[in-house]
Amino acid sequence: MVRRGHIPLDDRFQFCLWRGRCMRALAKMEWVGIPINVERFHRLGNGWEPMEKYLIETLGKQYGVFDEKGSFSQKRFARYLNKHGIGWPVLPSGHLDLKDKTFKTMAELHPELEDLRQLRYCLEKWKLRETLVGSDGFARCWLNGFGSRTGRNQPSNSEFVFGPAVWFRDYLIQPKPGWGIAYIDYEAQEFGTAAGLSGDLNMQEDYRTGDIYTAFGKRAGLLPAWATARTHVKGRERFKICVLATQYGQEYRSLAERLNQPDIVARELLKHHHKVYHRFWDWLENRVNRAMLSNEQETVFGWKHRFRERPKPNSVRNFFMQGNGAEMLRLACCLGTEGGIQICAPVHDAILMQAPLDRLEEDVARMRAYLAEASRIVLNGFVLRTEAHVFRYPEHYSDPKGRGRLMLETVTKLL
Repeated sequence: MVRRGHIPLDDRFQFCLWRGRCMRALAKMEWVGIPINVERFHRLGNGWEPMEKYLIETLGKQYGVFDEKGSFSQKRFARYLNKHGIGWPVLPSGHLDLKDKTFKTMAELHPELEDLRQLRYCLEKWKLRETLVGSDGFARCWLNGFGSRTGRNQPSNSEFVFGPAVWFRDYLIQPKPGWGIAYIDYEAQEFGTAAGLSGDLNMQEDYRTGDIYTAFGKRAGLLPAWATARTHVKGRERFKICVLATQYGQEYRSLAERLNQPDIVARELLKHHHKVYHRFWDWLENRVNRAMLSNEQETVFGWKHRFRERPKPNSVRNFFMQGNGAEMLRLACCLGTEGGIQICAPVHDAILMQAPLDRLEEDVARMRAYLAEASRIVLNGFVLRTEAHVFRYPEHYSDPKGRGRLMLETVTKLL
């Protein structure tokens, strides 16, 4: 049978037992739920419809992308992007790619767009009535284990508290009296996963520095050895865009658009990335070629993705980081729930947990140890760092990256 912290890989039957173990952990997390400030939840539900107009007139006004009827205008948004010198991905038709996934990626590179993304999402897609809060003040929904092709959980965006805009969770999530919550996430999980699986010693060393973007610039010879995130802000931002773009499998044209630079600049950056992390690229191309030949790919724990039609190479490349990252978080959730940790929910590369105040610090330390152990097992001994953000009653949850603050302040003021 499958023992804690040990997943034998020599028998496919063991993978079935492993998935059953994961579903047991998911059931425990669904039973715990996410603690909600019920008073705020009802206040928001009662006041949302009349508040939409005010949000467009206040928060939306600073972007100037909504027309007289309150609808998002692509033409006005294109003018905003040109005015601020922001490159944006386009569809084959020539129109801007306005999918929320694209918006989210671009907001990571240009944080000033995050509030616009959240406002647009709320106006077009958000349905508060689908968020289910029980009589005990906890929000619960089906976490949809193995719901995506990479094996990640895929709960409904409208039902899951972490699905809608960031300000929503900041406004509503609050531990119950006598309790605390902690949001614990892997730092740079995709980069670390790539470093561990490929065995690229340069990537591993740069990950351990704590600032992979500046480390990449130094290793490529584009930054001096004494450079820091404070002394070379613009340069670091360029390297950050490059590193993130390679994780998404983007080519030089897409990178050039995001950098708002000529193609030759993007080509040179990618050339440096291939050179300093050559072992990673050799490993990745080997995996992609094998997947194309066999018409399938799989994670270290045997989660398979079979191609129904010829896939895009970028999608194939990204699977190995995303799929194994999902395995890593699942293993951590299994270890945590089996160890008595009350995990409220998995959130992409993080978990939200709760504990009584008298043992909150102890449980947070144990959960971080489980997360580290899970990364060690999945990545052949390479351990990823974690960061914990702790909130004690009566504090509310607050996004670790500070996203959506303006939207939160505006909504709170209007309510």
